[in-house]
Amino acid sequence: MSVDTETVKRVAKLARIAIDDEAASRMTGELNAILGFVEQLNEVDVAGVEPMTSVIPMAMRMRADEVTDGNKAADIVANAPTQADNFFMVPKVVE
Repeated sequence: MSVDTETVKRVAKLARIAIDDEAASRMTGELNAILGFVEQLNEVDVAGVEPMTSVIPMAMRMRADEVTDGNKAADIVANAPTQADNFFMVPKVVE
């Protein structure tokens, strides 16, 4: 896949990035180099390779899956200007 200057300008416009013609021509070369590298990666045979989360083998640390309220309600509302029963109190906005 190859990217031309018009495609770079279109993508820059969609991303709301202001670029001039010189930057667009420079980015064209850079994006083509990146896409070329990605095409090389697609040629690698990974048929027998298992997915991994790290480059070194390690077991995931497991914890008990327990539902709690966190016991932090008092800490959360501690800095609130006004609070009652661990709820934030705000002035009435809608009449």
